[in-house]
Amino acid sequence: MALQMRDRCERCGTAALAADGPARICSYECTFCEACAAAMGQVCPNCGGELVPRPRRVTSA
Repeated sequence: MALQMRDRCERCGTAALAADGPARICSYECTFCEACAAAMGQVCPNCGGELVPRPRRVTSA
């Protein structure tokens, strides 16, 4: 099963999340920008899980 690479922060909805840029996810793949993750203390508001760096996906040129 492939990791869902969401392109917007689930909290603020305005931060664009590039596949090769920084983002934070929980084990359920809830996805947040770095600023929102920091504001939430690196804890997912949906499941209470730890927010960790999302792997980056290299985009093809």
